[in-house]
Amino acid sequence: MLEHHFTCPYCWETISMLLDNSISNQSYIEDCEVCCNPIQVSLQFANSELSGFQAHSIEQ
Repeated sequence: MLEHHFTCPYCWETISMLLDNSISNQSYIEDCEVCCNPIQVSLQFANSELSGFQAHSIEQ
């Protein structure tokens, strides 16, 4: 597991998530721990190291 800090696309607060580096490509929705809005999270690992991370609002 890897702790990763990023900015919420809704409230702009810095939040953290624990990321599972045993799965190389992941995409899921998780609520912000501050404002509770849903965040679309996409991430990639290469050799157990984070190689890509995106966090977007689900509203278009």
